Amino acid sequence: MENSRKNNFDFLRLVFAAGVIITHAYPLTASQECDWLCKMSHGQYSFSWIAVRGFFVISGYLIFQSLQRSRNLLDFYWKRVLRLYPALIVVLTLTIALGPLVYKGEIPYWKNEAVKTYFTNNLGLYRIQYAIPGIFEHNPHPFAINGSLWTIAFEFTMYIAVSAFFFIKNKRNLLIPILAVIYLILAKLDTVNFEEIQKWNYPILDWYLIELGVYFAAGSLLAVLGLERLPIAYLTGILLVSLSVFIYMTSRPGFLYASVSMLPLIVLCASLIPVKGVSTITKYIGDLSYGLYIYGFPVQQTLVYFFKPGANTLIISSLLVSAVFAYLSWHWIEKPALKLKTLSKFIGKKKPIAEQTSLH
Repeated sequence: MENSRKNNFDFLRLVFAAGVIITHAYPLTASQECDWLCKMSHGQYSFSWIAVRGFFVISGYLIFQSLQRSRNLLDFYWKRVLRLYPALIVVLTLTIALGPLVYKGEIPYWKNEAVKTYFTNNLGLYRIQYAIPGIFEHNPHPFAINGSLWTIAFEFTMYIAVSAFFFIKNKRNLLIPILAVIYLILAKLDTVNFEEIQKWNYPILDWYLIELGVYFAAGSLLAVLGLERLPIAYLTGILLVSLSVFIYMTSRPGFLYASVSMLPLIVLCASLIPVKGVSTITKYIGDLSYGLYIYGFPVQQTLVYFFKPGANTLIISSLLVSAVFAYLSWHWIEKPALKLKTLSKFIGKKKPIAEQTSLH
């Protein structure tokens, strides 16, 4: 971001990742209840429902700004790959390596074809493989090893879509109407045609392209509009109004309209209003949100396999264990990988003659 004002993006993403873990704890323990937010909204939304859409709002906002700062498309994609893949490669590798500890299949683990395809299918993003037969088969939510990976393909698809704007990335007068039209079309489909879009045949992925795409588009549009340039007082006012409308519309006809219009404003205004102690949290612990998100589900399934806890016990224990994995992932894998961002400036760039003969 060009604006040097402190923000809460990292903290909010951490809260969203924790929210996904909280929601998952109930079906993973076969609980007949749902999370606290689900109860309060009478099933209208849950922590994970808010969290996933919040992730895409923030992503749309920050990724479009990243596109505007990128020197070229190679630079843009290189940064995206460094953010997604190193941690993903490690979690998939650990899953396969530790799989024998929870494997109860009839054939030897390393001869199971699903073991051989698990890494490559999930690394490819668009052929998500949830199960390895013999792992977690007798858990209340059987077979699924990592039920959180599905959103990564949608995230990467949004990166591809937003990269189409590279050549007009700084032409604000063009971007605003184009992004506004895209947002309005997606919003219309996601509200007026909500049941219909679920029946369409999609060339890749499914109807969540529209459901999540509208939140990503909203974030991108607000980035171009320069939401962060508004004074804190204005952002606070927008946050209070949009949050009030969102709460008021809960369990009422028209909630979907409130969601696609108010939720992006709630998430981004909450992110852009600095809060002492919150805005600097990653300075002390690191950015743990991605690690918490991708380790949460397999950690929960493993805890259920060995200890069969109740939902509340699983929430507490899985948050603690996942936080340890997330901490190690950030400091050992993600943060070092992000230091390689500058390599993109050298790729494909012809060196001066004097440098071409140097081994250094």
